[in-house]
Amino acid sequence: MSTAEVPSRAELVQRIAEIAPVIRANAEWSVENRRQHEETVKALTDAGVFRMRVPRRYGGYESDARTMVAVADEIAQLDGATAWVVACSWIATWGLGLFPDAVQDEVFADPDVRVCTTIGPGSATAVPVDGGVVVNGMWPCISGALSGGYQQIVAIVLDPAGEPYPIMSPVALADLEITDDWYTTGFRASESVGTAARDLFIPTGRYLPASMVATSQSVSKLGTGSPMYQPPFISASAASIVGICVGMAKSLRDLFLERLPGRKITYTDYAAMSEAPVTHMRVAEAALKIDEAEFHAQRVAATVDDKAAANEPWEMWERARCRADVGAAMRLSLSAADIFAGASGGSSVYTRVPIQRIVNDLRAHSLHALMTPDVNAEIYGRVLCGLEPNTTFV
Repeated sequence: MSTAEVPSRAELVQRIAEIAPVIRANAEWSVENRRQHEETVKALTDAGVFRMRVPRRYGGYESDARTMVAVADEIAQLDGATAWVVACSWIATWGLGLFPDAVQDEVFADPDVRVCTTIGPGSATAVPVDGGVVVNGMWPCISGALSGGYQQIVAIVLDPAGEPYPIMSPVALADLEITDDWYTTGFRASESVGTAARDLFIPTGRYLPASMVATSQSVSKLGTGSPMYQPPFISASAASIVGICVGMAKSLRDLFLERLPGRKITYTDYAAMSEAPVTHMRVAEAALKIDEAEFHAQRVAATVDDKAAANEPWEMWERARCRADVGAAMRLSLSAADIFAGASGGSSVYTRVPIQRIVNDLRAHSLHALMTPDVNAEIYGRVLCGLEPNTTFV
């Protein structure tokens, strides 16, 4: 074990800027092949992004929420699916930091390990046997599985002596079956395949009740006291992913403005699109929506970091607002994307112009259960009205 020098937020963002040509050059290949190009994965690994939520004692950085938002934003400006794979690994490695030290010793033997995860059990069940449980079932849409080393699985324990309950455990992807079924209209490069366990034995001591992970209850003897583990699981996850939609919206803004010089508005007398008041109105409206989306992303990060630094208990409205902020950032990013895409003209439908690909990726991203604007807003509204949130994922 070793403790690596922890790079600053600015240094990590600069590292992404330096590998930007690699990510951009491989983006279309990744879409066509429905996985991240190995050059992209190596560049991200060398930049240290997979270490950001790994405990420092293993050479990780234990990066804060503001850093995750900044780095996810920067990667998403290059390719949203790449940022999603990275953020999913952040969520998984964070959760693994709550596990017994022996489990962490194995998984984090390589501090650059890539871990994919799910927070739902799919069809997986765990039957108690001597010394552990046997897991059978499958999990759909596991992002990052094709380039990952481990998956954090969830399964429902079917205990004849008590009520069923979910557990979580890291499993080597080599021990799981993969179904390459991710044929989609968006986020094609996110490596979101199906995985399955067949009579997989998991020993006692290698799994935790999911409720412990959700409430940041650590059983680690060496990792106690880190501010990174103070926030609830869903709030920490919200900070991991919220920068992605903002970065994707920014990429559309930049592409639109890059293509603007020399463009005209067909069937009008404007000599240049940039001279038309309708263009000014569209650009201003979309840019302000991106600013608003960034506000919500930064508020999630500030809430997570400030509560962690103060080591204060979380109020339910704060937890619900984190989800609401994620939904608001997504809604505003989508709205800005629609404006830029709608003003990009018929030429933007060609695959050589990435505008429609980015819009499709953003729409696919918005369909994830933790990103859906209306559902997230409803949860927050219920809490503000004095009701229970109607979900355990808060």
